Amino acid sequence: MELKFDPPRVAINRVYTRLGDAGETSLAGGQRVAKESRRIEAYGAVDELNSFAGLARATASVAPALAELTAILLRVQHELFNLGSILATLPEDVHPKQARITDADVEQLEREMDRMNQELEPLRSFVLPGGSRLNAELHVGRTVCRRAERACVVLSRSEAVPAEAIRYLNRLSDALFVWSRWASHTTGARETLWEPNRSASGRSEG
Repeated sequence: MELKFDPPRVAINRVYTRLGDAGETSLAGGQRVAKESRRIEAYGAVDELNSFAGLARATASVAPALAELTAILLRVQHELFNLGSILATLPEDVHPKQARITDADVEQLEREMDRMNQELEPLRSFVLPGGSRLNAELHVGRTVCRRAERACVVLSRSEAVPAEAIRYLNRLSDALFVWSRWASHTTGARETLWEPNRSASGRSEG
């Protein structure tokens, strides 16, 4: 069954408020919390990830062959904003139709990963970021996603965090890896594989 969220209820008339000058910020329910709190760290990392997803989407959008990935990344940006919404809200303040991550979002990532991964050659080594600009951007997104996941896990040790939110970030980091490989495959960019003996010590003759 499709779930309909409430539309945003915001009116941004000016950007600065001066209310954060003392090192505090407001949650969605109006509570003032320290900017270094675990909840702020969690949704701040998700916000950072959203920016990197947008960067990768902008890079992918110039290649017609990557139109599918461009559309996926745009959807993911909306999903990350939904995730940020729920993380910025204390459990007791969550509304029934408030934007959030659901299992449907997780399952969609899994379907896309499985389908795209079928087009790729099996890996014989680990991949180094940087086979192309888009490849590198998606890998940056992957590592930021892992950090956001860790931040949510840390938060969940002391406060309630929806389990599907953590599952989503876990799948998304895997998806970003698959997308980095798929984008390289689709555009003909060569992957850079890890070769341990290309290090300075591996090349030394003793």
